[in-house]
Amino acid sequence: MANTGRRGPFRDRPATGPPGAQAGAWDGLEPVARASSPPRVILRLMRYGLRHRWRLTVAFLTMLGAVASSMAVPRLLGTAIDRALVSGFQADLAILAGAIIGLGLIRGITGYFQSYLSEGVSQRAAFDIRNDIFEKLQSLSFGFHDRQQTGNLMSKATADVDAVRWLFSMGMINGLRIILMLAATAALLIWLNPRLGIAAMAFLPLFLWHAVAMGQKLRGVWMAVQIETGKMTTVLQESLAGIRVVKAFGARRHEEEKFEKRAEALADHSYGVAALFATRGSWMGFFFSIATAVILWVGGREVLADRLTPGEMAAFILYMSMLAMPVRMTGWIVNIFSRASSAGRRIFDVLDAESPVKERPGARDVGRVRGGVRFEDVTLSYDEGPPAIRHVSFEARPGQMVAILGAAGSGKSTLVHAVPRFYDVSSGRVLIDGADVRGASLSSLRKNVGIVLQDVFVFGASIRDNIKYGVDDASDADVFRAARIAQMHDFIVSLPEGYDTQVGERGVTLSGGQRQRLAIARTILLDPPILILDDSTSSVDVGTEYQIQRALAEVVKGRTTFVIAHRLSTIRSADLILVVEDGEVVERGGHEDLLRLDGYYRRIYDLQLKPQENGGGVE
Repeated sequence: MANTGRRGPFRDRPATGPPGAQAGAWDGLEPVARASSPPRVILRLMRYGLRHRWRLTVAFLTMLGAVASSMAVPRLLGTAIDRALVSGFQADLAILAGAIIGLGLIRGITGYFQSYLSEGVSQRAAFDIRNDIFEKLQSLSFGFHDRQQTGNLMSKATADVDAVRWLFSMGMINGLRIILMLAATAALLIWLNPRLGIAAMAFLPLFLWHAVAMGQKLRGVWMAVQIETGKMTTVLQESLAGIRVVKAFGARRHEEEKFEKRAEALADHSYGVAALFATRGSWMGFFFSIATAVILWVGGREVLADRLTPGEMAAFILYMSMLAMPVRMTGWIVNIFSRASSAGRRIFDVLDAESPVKERPGARDVGRVRGGVRFEDVTLSYDEGPPAIRHVSFEARPGQMVAILGAAGSGKSTLVHAVPRFYDVSSGRVLIDGADVRGASLSSLRKNVGIVLQDVFVFGASIRDNIKYGVDDASDADVFRAARIAQMHDFIVSLPEGYDTQVGERGVTLSGGQRQRLAIARTILLDPPILILDDSTSSVDVGTEYQIQRALAEVVKGRTTFVIAHRLSTIRSADLILVVEDGEVVERGGHEDLLRLDGYYRRIYDLQLKPQENGGGVE
C-alpha cells in the first residue's frame, strides 16, 4: 500500500512522554480506571495468581534453591583460588570443582521448574481473567454495550490479558528473585569486606532510583499503547464486519487510511517504550562500569594491605557481576509491572462496570407466567438523557396481540424492551401477571419473553444449532416443527446438508428473509408465554410475510404478543394498536377505531392498504 505524502510509522519524534500530554491518548479511558492506583491494580491482579497457591509456592521454593546455589559458586571459586595460590592443586580442589558442577546442576534443575511452574500460574491466571471478563460482559445490560466499541472490548480480553500474563510468568517470581539476590549479594559483600561492600552498595540507590523513575514514565506510555491497540482493533473489527459495505461503496482506500492511522499511532507509542528502555539500558551500563572501576581500585588497595585475599577479591568481582544481572533486570521487571498496571486498569474497567439493569437481592424465580402485561405511567431515559418514552400506560391481557406503530426513532423498540428488562424504566412500573418485573430474577423473566429483534443475528454454526440456541435439549422433531411454522423447513431440506448446513459468519450464506425466518423459528422453539416481534417481517417479501402470518396465527394463541411493524397488513388484526410519536402513545384502539380518528394511522392506511382494497395494486 502506497504511503502518499505521509511519514512512516516511526515519526521524527518518538512518543516518550506520558499519554496525557498527547492529543487523544486518554480517549476511551473510563473514570473508574483513572481512579485506580497502580499498586492497588497490581495487588488485585496478584489475587488471580494466589488462586493457584501450590504452584506458586513450589515455584517460589525452586527459586530459592536457584538463588542459594548461585550465591555459593563465587565463594567456592574464591576458596579454590586461595588454596591454589598457597599450596598448588591438591585433592580438595577436585572436590571444590565437583561441588561447583553440582551446584550448577541444581541451579539448572530448580531454574527449569521455576520457569515451568511460573508459566503454569500465568496461563491459569490469564484463563481466569478472560473467563471473568466474558462472564461480566454477558451479565451487563444493553445500556452498557450501547456505549462500548466491540473492538476495544476484544482488545481488553486479548492483548490486555496477555500483558497481565507476563506479571505472573516473569514479574512475581523474578521480582522476588531480584530482591533476594540483591539482599544476599549485599550481605555477602559486606561480610567479605565491610569497606569494599559499602563502596559497592553506594551505587545501588542510584540504580533503583533510575528504575523507579523509568517505571513512572513507562506506565503512561504503556497505557497509551493499550488504548491505541483497542482503537486499532475496533477499526479492524468494524472493517471486517462491514466488508460488503466497504466493497459496495468502493471505500477500500478510506478503510486502509483509517487502519494505517491507528497502526501508526500504536507504532509511535510502542517505539516510545523501546526508546525509554534503550535509554535506561545505556545509563545502567555506564553506571555499572563506574561502580566496577571503583571496586577494582578500592579492592586492589585492600589486597595490598592484606585485608583481602586474592581469592576473596575474585569472589567479590564475581558477586559484583552477579549483582549486575538483578540490577539490569530491575528495568525489565519495572517494564512488566508498568505494562501490567496499565492493562489491569483497562481490564478492571470491565470487571468493575455497573450494569444499568441490576438484579435485586432476593429476586424470585417466577416460573412460567400467564402473560398479562401492564404498563403503569412508564417513562424511560437512556443515560440521564431526554426520555425515550414518556408516561405510557396500557394493558395487554394474556393471549392478546398488541401492535405498535410509529416513525423511526419514535420509541417503539424501547417500549417493548422494557418488558424483559433490557432497559429499566426511569419511573412507573411494568407488571407481568400483576408483579413488577424488577422483582423477578433476570434469567426466569427472560425465559418467559421470546423476542425476534429487528437486527437479526445468526451464529456461525449449523442451521440446527441456530434454531436450538438456548434450548439445547430440544429434539429434532421440535426443531422441524419450529422451522415449519416459520415457513423455512422446505428450504432447509432442499439444501445438500439439510439442517446441518453451516450458515457462515453472521449467517452470510442466507438471505435477509431467511435469517428473519430462522430467528422466528429460534424464538418459537423457546415456547415463551410472551412473544415480541420487533419488525421481524421487515426483510421478507409480501408473499412470505403472508405465509408467516398464517403460521404465527396458531403460535400466538395463548401468548401475549407484541408486534412492531411498518406494514398495516401485519398488525390490522391486533387486539390493541398503539401509535407512538416522540415517545408518547398518541393513538390507541383497534383497526376500525383508529381509522375513525383520522390521524397518523389513517394516513398510513391510505398510503398502504386503501389502494389494495380499491384494486389499485400492491405495495
